Amino acid sequence: MDLNDTTIHFIHPAYQLSPLFEKRDTGIKHFQSWTKDDAYARMGDGDVIVASGYWDNDMLETADRLKFIQVCGAGYDKFDPEAIRAKSVRLANASGVNVNAVSDHALALTLGLTRLIHTGRDNQRKAHWRGMISDLSQREEELPGKTMLIFGLGKIGGRTAKLAKAFDMNVIGLKRDTSTPVEHVDELHPSGDLLSLLPRADVVVLTCPLTEETKNTIDAAALAAMKPSAYLVNVARGGCVDQDALIAALNDNQIAGAGIDVTVTEPLEAESPLWGFENVILTPHTGGETRNYEDNVIDILLENLNRLSRGDEPLHNQVV
Repeated sequence: MDLNDTTIHFIHPAYQLSPLFEKRDTGIKHFQSWTKDDAYARMGDGDVIVASGYWDNDMLETADRLKFIQVCGAGYDKFDPEAIRAKSVRLANASGVNVNAVSDHALALTLGLTRLIHTGRDNQRKAHWRGMISDLSQREEELPGKTMLIFGLGKIGGRTAKLAKAFDMNVIGLKRDTSTPVEHVDELHPSGDLLSLLPRADVVVLTCPLTEETKNTIDAAALAAMKPSAYLVNVARGGCVDQDALIAALNDNQIAGAGIDVTVTEPLEAESPLWGFENVILTPHTGGETRNYEDNVIDILLENLNRLSRGDEPLHNQVV
């Protein structure tokens, strides 16, 4: 790929990709579509596409110049690798782009739930100074000695384990391949052992990708296996949890609460019961969205453009 004759088409409704790419002074031509309609209209103008949520596989039909797609996130379930391969287009994701951000968020949700930050904020809005509590089960908790179970030990799960150890927690990790040890994990188990390990966990954190294997990983049986005092934290994808089962479990006080950054349908429907639970902290899929996000994406993009220009194999985070 000749970068002097390359045009990058950034597609995103919010991320300031093109303006921040301009600051890199690469000399590579680029522009950004801020709406899906604009993206469709200019699909034939880009040799490289950088996109995530607005992507539609039908866009391939008019992307006549397209040579490479850089997904600006780790998840690429909206992209059809076979259709992309059939068009002789390369595809890479941005795995690692939000490792710090999402693992930070997982710990923030854990701390928020155990330290009752959410109810403190609710009381603040009511100008209510909570008195001392005699019921031990209603007080804040301490993390040292508690057990965190992490399902999915990629880069995000690995750093979440590191943060948990900084709080003196015990860490149980689950992943498909257990042939190599993972730092900061006290016990490493295959993913299939989840149900038998859930009764030991005080906090269950999902940091896995959404695949056919991980869809509804936390279902009614998994929720029933958790301690009534345990919390679920999902910073993976909404589809990794059976949302109806979670709502039922919260209604029945089967678990102590949940920290949710992702839902099955996004935005979450206004009528969803998840909005109303006092023991739920709900954030709008912002776990990875920090002030550094665009620059992190651009770092990965430039690495892959340089590899393409040199004819190097494979790409960074290559999918196709």
